[in-house]
Amino acid sequence: MRFGFEKYHGNGNDFIIIDDREQRFPVSKKIINRLCNRRFGIGADGLILVRNSGNADFQMLYYNADGALGTMCGNGGRCVAAFAFDHKLAGEKMLIDAGDGYHEAVINRYDKQKALFDVSLQLLPVNRVTEMENAWFLDTGSPHHVEFVKCVDSVDVDSEGKKIRYSEQYKPGGTNVNFVAIEKKTLFVRTYERGVENETLSCGTGVTASALAAFLETGNKDWRIKTRGGNFKVTFENEGHRFTDIWLHAPAQMVFKGETEC
Repeated sequence: MRFGFEKYHGNGNDFIIIDDREQRFPVSKKIINRLCNRRFGIGADGLILVRNSGNADFQMLYYNADGALGTMCGNGGRCVAAFAFDHKLAGEKMLIDAGDGYHEAVINRYDKQKALFDVSLQLLPVNRVTEMENAWFLDTGSPHHVEFVKCVDSVDVDSEGKKIRYSEQYKPGGTNVNFVAIEKKTLFVRTYERGVENETLSCGTGVTASALAAFLETGNKDWRIKTRGGNFKVTFENEGHRFTDIWLHAPAQMVFKGETEC
């Protein structure tokens, strides 16, 4: 069976998006893993199915590159918002039914010629924060370990990230791992993503967790956030260690479209 797809990226974090409102896509870990494989498939950090929702503009089902069903993906949420707007499934302001709940999204700008969108996505409140030595744990829709370092370029993200991701304290489910350097008003973030089992060029829920942790470290809310894939802005309100009205702001772009056999 053949399916149409579109490939999007949000600051280098890339996704296969499929309109599955008729629910014909044969969901299996093997098929999704093959499609996300960069040598034998289309290649992506994850796959997103768009389905109908009775309470929102559409439902977003997010699968990691290993084929496992994920929770929330910040960059994936922004990319699927752009996809939905482009396909007239939603207007400039929309409500997304995702794995962890409902999320608002806003298309701020759209350059049709470049297939480039500026997208803001609201994440759910963060109510639980755990402080550790030189690190924090937060769940921003997906679990994140945030560790502060002097220089992110000197960190072996794959090796060190894997150790923390599979460490005893995060069993059985594991965690995503972010290494963050603070330089004046800029955060430099590199992320090891579970499910991808490698470093990605950026992670939306990861930079959000990093911004919240940096606030807890310094008291500063206004950060320029840089990743290897591009720049982000995170805004939020807080009462102590409880964070609300969290918004992730960054570009999303459609790269190409095609058909695939499943």
